[in-house]
Amino acid sequence: MIKKIGILASYNGSGFETIQNAIEDGILDAKVCVIITNNSSAGVINKAKKYGIDSFIVNSKLYPDENLDLKITQILKDYECDYIFLSGFMKKIEENLLKAFPKKIINTHPAILPSIYGGAGMYGSFVHQAVVKNGEKKSGVTIHYIDENYDEGETILIKELELNADETAETLETRIKDLEKIAIVKAFKKVLA
Repeated sequence: MIKKIGILASYNGSGFETIQNAIEDGILDAKVCVIITNNSSAGVINKAKKYGIDSFIVNSKLYPDENLDLKITQILKDYECDYIFLSGFMKKIEENLLKAFPKKIINTHPAILPSIYGGAGMYGSFVHQAVVKNGEKKSGVTIHYIDENYDEGETILIKELELNADETAETLETRIKDLEKIAIVKAFKKVLA
C-alpha cells in the first residue's frame, strides 16, 4: 500500500519538491496527495499545480470564524494522509492535528537537535547566523517528529557537516540546504520501510 503524504508549507516548499523528485525517481514508495499553505502568495501553490496535486490555502483572512487547526486536520484526514511533512511551515502545530496524527508529523530543522539552535525563533538564517557567531565546529540537519513543543519531538535522523574555517552564515545555509535534501529522503526511506 503506497503511503500518502500531506504537505504543510508557508513559502516555496523546497522540501516538498525534494520528496516529489524522490517519488518520481522511484526512490520513495509514496505519493504526495495534498498541499496546504497558510500563505496565499506561497510559491508552493504553483508547484502543486505543476505536479497536479490538490492544494488549499487556509488562513484567518479566508476563514475568519473557523478553527484553522480543525480545518487543516480535516483536510488531511479527508485525503487519508499517512504522514505529514512540514516544508517550511511557519505556524505552530496545534492540538487537533497532533492528536489526529501522533508520530506522523515530520519536520526538518537546519541544525543538530537538541541544542540551543532549536526552539521558537530559531529557523532559517537565524540558526546559521547563531552557529557561525558561536564558533561551532559542526552543524547539520535534524529530521524529527513534531510534538507540542518547538523542535523537541523524537529524532528520526541527523546528518552532520563540519564548518569550514571561513564559513559564513550564507555559505552554511547553502551547504545545509544541500544536506537537507539528502536527509529528507533518507528519513522518509527509514519511516516508510
